Amino acid sequence: VQLQAFGGGLVQAGDSLRLSCAASGGTFSRYRTGWFRQAPGKEREFVASIRSPESITVYADFAKGRFTVPRDNAKNPVYLQMNSLKPEDTAVYYCAVGTDVLRRVRDSSGYDYWGQGTLVTVSS
Repeated sequence: VQLQAFGGGLVQAGDSLRLSCAASGGTFSRYRTGWFRQAPGKEREFVASIRSPESITVYADFAKGRFTVPRDNAKNPVYLQMNSLKPEDTAVYYCAVGTDVLRRVRDSSGYDYWGQGTLVTVSS
């Protein structure tokens, strides 16, 4: 399975950005697509996920109310809509796919496939 995250860039605080995650090379009846991020000098952290085909979403506390994984896009590609961006959202954002939906949704170990990240920089 090949994953590609794209859509990052340089934006100002308060702006919006939509990231996309395109997958190829695999077909699963039930799976989870997750978004993680890693800021300079920090550990990778969970952002959001969506489970297919049920379209069940989970968000990190910092993402609630600002970030959305559109439910009607619980397929390929999967988007991460980010609104009201803050400088602390600056990070490399990764998408990942987990084939066992019973594994921990917020833990990177719960995902089997990872794409190369896309850099999001939010200026103040």
